[in-house]
Amino acid sequence: MAAAIAPLALWTACVKSPSSVGAGSSLPLITQRFEDNFDRPALGDSWNATNNRWTIRDGVLRVSEGYNHPLWLKRRLPRDARIEFDAWSDSQEGDIKCEVYGDGRSFAREASYTATSYVLIFGGWSNRFNVIARMDEHAADRRVRNEPHVEPGRHYHWTIVRRGNRLEWSIDGQPMLEMDDSAPLYGPGHEFFAFNNWRVGLNFDNLVITPL
Repeated sequence: MAAAIAPLALWTACVKSPSSVGAGSSLPLITQRFEDNFDRPALGDSWNATNNRWTIRDGVLRVSEGYNHPLWLKRRLPRDARIEFDAWSDSQEGDIKCEVYGDGRSFAREASYTATSYVLIFGGWSNRFNVIARMDEHAADRRVRNEPHVEPGRHYHWTIVRRGNRLEWSIDGQPMLEMDDSAPLYGPGHEFFAFNNWRVGLNFDNLVITPL
């Protein structure tokens, strides 16, 4: 496993108020298999878009230049869950990204930010690093590996499984990274899933969330 690298840029805190913690607890909990194949013209009421860069075209969720403004699902994640989706990048830079067990509303003020979630990045930092991070994607305790690299246009099937204190991530059935967290994120402020994006064009489809 590669050693963690130092922060590559200054970053700002996410936008949220003290009253935002737990504000999503009235939203429905996923208690049975949830699916979204984006086969419609618009996002609809199930999603909280934190900017206007998120669109649906030809049955695919698309984004570019999101700059850490996630698209949050307005359904609470179960304590243990399997999250699956297809994703691909339009760029040699890769940089496919999502968040799990976040607060459902936070976003960056200007640049990268300290998330409220686990952050998973495939081909980040110009397609050099794959990362699982607990809130801070630049932190020394993140899990990092250098390969594989994102191939532009190639469709990847992501699987993220959280059971107890353990988070496991695989792509196309092959293990990518895992994290054991002695204080796992869950409960008010840590209950939601989001797709995220920095700059390059990304595509997402066929989201499935299954309680375990």
